[in-house]
Amino acid sequence: MSFNFLKKLPSPEEIKEEYGLSETATRTKKERDKMVSDIITGASDKFLVIIGPCSADNEDSVCDYISRLSRVQEKVKDRLVLIPRIYTNKPRTTGEGYKGIAHQPDPEKRPDMVAGLIAMRKMHIRALEESGLSSADEMLYPENWPYVEDLLSYVAIGARSVEDQQHRLTVSGFDVPAGMKNPTSGDYSVMLNSVYAAQHPHHFVFRGYEVDTSGNPLTHVVLRGAVNKRGVCIPNYHYEDLERLIQMYEDMDLKNHAAIIDSNHSNSNKQYEQQIRIVKEIMHNRKISPEIHKLVKGLMIESYIEPGCQKVGEHVYGKSITDPCLGWKESEELIYHIAEMN
Repeated sequence: MSFNFLKKLPSPEEIKEEYGLSETATRTKKERDKMVSDIITGASDKFLVIIGPCSADNEDSVCDYISRLSRVQEKVKDRLVLIPRIYTNKPRTTGEGYKGIAHQPDPEKRPDMVAGLIAMRKMHIRALEESGLSSADEMLYPENWPYVEDLLSYVAIGARSVEDQQHRLTVSGFDVPAGMKNPTSGDYSVMLNSVYAAQHPHHFVFRGYEVDTSGNPLTHVVLRGAVNKRGVCIPNYHYEDLERLIQMYEDMDLKNHAAIIDSNHSNSNKQYEQQIRIVKEIMHNRKISPEIHKLVKGLMIESYIEPGCQKVGEHVYGKSITDPCLGWKESEELIYHIAEMN
C-alpha cells in the first residue's frame, strides 16, 4: 500500500473533553459571535479588523500579541471589532515548508498530528480566556472543524481551497461568518459561486457520517488580489474593483452582501509595509461611496510583534516564520486610523 497508517487520531469529543472551555469563555465567545454576525448582516455599523500573524507558530508570542490587541480593542470598542488571526494551518503552494502548528507543533521537528490538534486547541483556548477575544482561523482541512467549532468567531477559506467541493459543503454547516477568498486567478465568479454554494443546504459525507446542513447565510467574499499567467500580482481592492463586485453581488441571489479585503498577499505583492497605504485607500473609498461603505465590512491585516519575517530556527521572539508582517507599533497606529475613519 502507498499509505502507511501511523496512528488513529483522537476524536473531537475526546480532545474537547480533555481541553475544555470555561463557562465564562463560552459566554464571551457567544457574545462575540453575535457582534461579528451583526456586522456581516448590517445590523451593526461597526467594522471588522481581522489582524494577527501570518501563521500562529508559537503560543507564548501569539498570546502576548493578542493581549496587546485586547487593550486596543477596549479603546476602539464603539467602532471596531478586532478578531485576532490565529491561523494554525498554513497552505503551501508547492507542499514544501512549515505547514502550521496543527501540523508541526514545533517548526524545527517532524510533523505530529495528534500533538498538533492539541496545540491548536490549547492556543485558541488560552487566547480567548486571557484576552476575551475569540479568534479567526483558516479552515485548510475541513475535517478539523469539530476540534475548534466552539472557539472560532470567524473562518477563512483560502484561495487554493475555495473551489474545492468539500470546503464549500462544510462551510454550509458553520454557524459563524465564513469568508471565501477569491482564487489565485482572481475570478470573481468562482468566489461568488462558492458563497452561493455555502449559503445553501447540502447533503454529503463528513467525517464518516452522512449529514445534512442548513446553509450558512453569513458566508461572504474576501478579496486578496490575484496572480496573472505571467506571475504578476494584480490587486483587487481599488474603487473600480469594488464597484464591479457590487454589481456582481446584485446579479446573484445571495444573502447579506459583504466583503472583507485582505490588505496583504497579492493585493500588496507581499510587500507588507504597503498594507498601511492599502488600508488607508480602502477606508477613504468607504468614506466617499455609500455603496462601498455598505459592502466592505472589514479588513484582514498581517501583523505581529516584530516587523518582517525570519527563517525557521532564528528564534526572534514575535517575528513571523512565514510571510512578513507589520510590527506592533505600526499595527496599533493603523487600528486607531481605521477607527477614526469608520
